[in-house]
Amino acid sequence: MSKLSLVATITVKKESVENVKTEMIKLITPTRKEYGCIEYNLHQDNSDPAVFIFYETWESPACLKSHMNTEHFKNYVNATSSLVEKLDVHKMTRIE
Repeated sequence: MSKLSLVATITVKKESVENVKTEMIKLITPTRKEYGCIEYNLHQDNSDPAVFIFYETWESPACLKSHMNTEHFKNYVNATSSLVEKLDVHKMTRIE
């Protein structure tokens, strides 16, 4: 099976940028240690600091599903769900 790429674009409330960014940074180290995590990178838009993008690569959809059930991911969701204005998630298969 092909590896799974995921791009999540998260737009947060302007007044919550630093709080959400702090919570996102907390995800990085434990997630990169997870089984099946190949790449897990956080980006912040240069022109709109309220826009963040996670670029992720996983060995399989099952590995991503496992990630979404971890304590650190659930803690992030609980801490930020009311601070997010928009979430777009694209699950993709690399062509070449």
